[in-house]
Amino acid sequence: MPHNQPNPRNQLRGAQNRAQGDIFEQIIDASCLYYRECGVAEIEKTPEPFRVTRRLTDYQFSGHFEKKAQPDYKGTLQGGKAIAIEAKHTEEDRIKQERVTPEQTAALDRHYRLGAACFVLVSIKMNTFALVPWTTWAQMKQTFGHKYMTENELQPYRVPFKGRIVFFLDEVRKGFYHV
Repeated sequence: MPHNQPNPRNQLRGAQNRAQGDIFEQIIDASCLYYRECGVAEIEKTPEPFRVTRRLTDYQFSGHFEKKAQPDYKGTLQGGKAIAIEAKHTEEDRIKQERVTPEQTAALDRHYRLGAACFVLVSIKMNTFALVPWTTWAQMKQTFGHKYMTENELQPYRVPFKGRIVFFLDEVRKGFYHV
């Protein structure tokens, strides 16, 4: 295959990963709605910035999503504490620290320094769901000796998934995370 031609296998894998990421986002959205209806938290998806580059007609345009530098979800927990969550899904057997971009890292660091409860909500193959505290994520190399977490290393942070809801705030509410 010529060097400048896209690899169809990689294109298919990319499309599958995007589809799984969209499903994970739908699960998180449903979970946030559940927590809102229970009066536990108000957490919303951060809109992705979109730049219009050309107007085609009165109703059509072309454009692109700009680089995202904010956590995926932000909100308030019952009692007034702010929360910021970055969501990451992978089809691999481990989640890599580099999946959180330097811009997202800087944003989560700022939220954390201001007192927000900050987490990375992880899905591995839609089988393992985990809510990793930001301090654990940020110190992955020091804690685990490498810049990724395996399913086994995610065990202490696992959260249940039942139906269409990932119960990521239940352990927070029980005080497991000391927020």
